[in-house]
Amino acid sequence: MSDVVERCLALSRADACLVVLEESSRADLRWAGNSLTTNGAVRGRSLTVISVVGQSVGVRAATVLDDLEGLVRASEQAAREATPAEDAGPLVEGPAQLDFSAPAELVAPDVFAPLAAGLGEAFRAARARDSSLYGYASHDTTTTWLGSSTGLRLRHAQPTGYVEVTGKSSGGSSWVGQHTRDWSDVSVPGLHAELTRRLGWGERSLELPAGRYETLLPPSAVADLYGYAYWSSAGRSAAEGRTVYSRPGGGTRLGEHLGPAGLRMWSDPNDPALATTPFAVATSSSAMTSVFDNGLPLPATDWLRDGVLQNLVTTRATARASDLPVAPYVHSLSMDGGGTASTDEMVASTERGLLLTCLWYIREVDPETLLLTGLTRDGVYLVEDGAVVGRVNNFRWNESPVGLLGRLAEVGRAEPCLPREWSDDLTWTRMPTLRVPDFNMSSVSQAS
Repeated sequence: MSDVVERCLALSRADACLVVLEESSRADLRWAGNSLTTNGAVRGRSLTVISVVGQSVGVRAATVLDDLEGLVRASEQAAREATPAEDAGPLVEGPAQLDFSAPAELVAPDVFAPLAAGLGEAFRAARARDSSLYGYASHDTTTTWLGSSTGLRLRHAQPTGYVEVTGKSSGGSSWVGQHTRDWSDVSVPGLHAELTRRLGWGERSLELPAGRYETLLPPSAVADLYGYAYWSSAGRSAAEGRTVYSRPGGGTRLGEHLGPAGLRMWSDPNDPALATTPFAVATSSSAMTSVFDNGLPLPATDWLRDGVLQNLVTTRATARASDLPVAPYVHSLSMDGGGTASTDEMVASTERGLLLTCLWYIREVDPETLLLTGLTRDGVYLVEDGAVVGRVNNFRWNESPVGLLGRLAEVGRAEPCLPREWSDDLTWTRMPTLRVPDFNMSSVSQAS
């Protein structure tokens, strides 16, 4: 497919041109009521031509590659009719990767074979316990080719797989999930064993009122909270005084202590466990991305280090305008506070508190404090004297993930995890279990 990129660049009459071609290959598997229900395979393609005329940009995209010249001309015309771009700047130059002309990588037809075999055993075990399993597995490989009139030629193939399993029984429901690159690390017996344990906890049902509770947030819930905090960290928005990262009176909160000593939050596209595309790819500009940054190498970036805010997501244009360091968005997120305790060990040291499974339906209430609201889902458990004693009702909660950083009582061991709500958008995360002494369960929810 690299020849499509080369053809578009050769056709361009603009002052500068960028071409982004993405080809995806995806397989899906679903099950419900202890039976496989559907499976399928999908191929997708997207070609985007970005023309620069003077300081203006025109973008046109297509999924059918039968009129490349028409697409290029339409992009050029859009650029001529556009006002100057706020983020206009020089395009990234070189390098040209040796594997740029390599073909797209495809998902193997039998990618789910080991998973399906494990599910068959789990279905039989679930039926024997009068419980039911529901879930979804997805594996996508997206190959990206990026070329420009400055000689840039980059290619990357990104595999992304994940599995989610929900168990239901008289003990309520619970959820487990895991991301994977090649499925060799996914243990269906292990996932099912954890669901079975939680459903056993739920056989005793208790009612609790709304209020502030000592709460253990497992890695999945932490990933959902801090994924939102990450997406809200645009340097431009902070410099304009519109976010929780804005300093009262002007400027940003860079250099401020937001969390406890030893706490680090970072992104690294070359992390072996969380590897993602190592260069910037943008088909439109926003507060967090710029088409002029296409191809920019993505370094490992600390957002928090030793509890101090180090960086905000910043394009080169924002950096020039606001005197902030350049810190491009990376499609992964990690947090670590140096803790070594597992979730089970943190439960064992809890006198009385709540253990969550995951958070759901997360929405922003106030951008200036990043106050969020949402629901608990698939199992809230009461812990007393170091043991889980039963399942309690669900709650609506109201909290700011940035505000929580200053109230943490304990940070557990960081481990790779899958966000529940943002599994498609921020699949690659590593988070610890967090102990919050006063998590705000603002009202009782009737959600099951």
